[in-house]
Amino acid sequence: MSENSRPSGVPEYGPHQVNPEWPPPPAHAPAAPGHRRQRGPAKLLVAVAIVAAAVGGTTAYGVQELTGGTSAGVTASSAGGTDVVPASLKGTVAGVAKAVGPSIVEIKAASSSGSATGSGVIVTEDGEVVTNNHVVAGASRIQVRTNDGKSYSARVVGTDSSKDLALIKLEDASGLKAATLGDSDGVRVGDQVVAIGSPEGLTGTVTSGIVSALDRDVTVSTDESQRQQQRGGGWPFEFGGQEFNGDTGGSTTTYKAIQTDASLNPGNSGGALIDMNGDIIGINSAMYAPTGAESSTAGSVGLGFAIPVNTLKADLPDLRAGAGS
Repeated sequence: MSENSRPSGVPEYGPHQVNPEWPPPPAHAPAAPGHRRQRGPAKLLVAVAIVAAAVGGTTAYGVQELTGGTSAGVTASSAGGTDVVPASLKGTVAGVAKAVGPSIVEIKAASSSGSATGSGVIVTEDGEVVTNNHVVAGASRIQVRTNDGKSYSARVVGTDSSKDLALIKLEDASGLKAATLGDSDGVRVGDQVVAIGSPEGLTGTVTSGIVSALDRDVTVSTDESQRQQQRGGGWPFEFGGQEFNGDTGGSTTTYKAIQTDASLNPGNSGGALIDMNGDIIGINSAMYAPTGAESSTAGSVGLGFAIPVNTLKADLPDLRAGAGS
């Protein structure tokens, strides 16, 4: 497990204390987008859901994310700062962690080809949950566990394989704490961010870092059958003109991702990347791992990728209308 990972007992820091593990703010303002330098090709990219074969052991996974209450069926959205994080903990990882937990769920999806585990973010009080398409693609049965330990059956409402997004709905849910969706257009290189989840079943793990780049081209397979072909259950990706973690197949899609050095590990798919106001700025979807590392055991080396939240917000009406389902 990454040294940046913290279980749910993460210590709370006061408004004037600094966690020595946090990265310092950038010394200079980020360069204009047209002058941003590109990194070299990644060696291996893996989806951060865990996929288990139909015959074999099971693996638990989940990610937790942010809060900001809404009425049933209405998604909380913010174009600027919010009051998600308590005033006494503003600007702290502990504050974001405290605010985020109730809005994140663990997802277990079963299909004829196997099972997948991942995370989701609650977006309405009556149980709408956003996750990655590759977490629930082809699922015949979905079970969801909320932060307070309650379990729900869920159904797929809509999917968008071209953006690796999906919307599911919990059955007979009410009074849940919905997340607040921020504005990814305002994200800057060097901004501090937080990811919360349950990599490898370690519920409530908190990691932090910065936004290390914007507009990275990440290519994923849109074919759910690809999952059963990958060693270790990884989801195939392309990045930097090279193919990693298996064959992406003939059907792929590319999206512009937020890159972060907040530690992501297998089990973080479908969770959120969060700013220090407690607003979601991205949906975690992929991670970089060293050459030769198996996707199911590879640890984070500080290169994670998230789908910008504005992509999600633009897609929500179609997902609610049943797109792709």
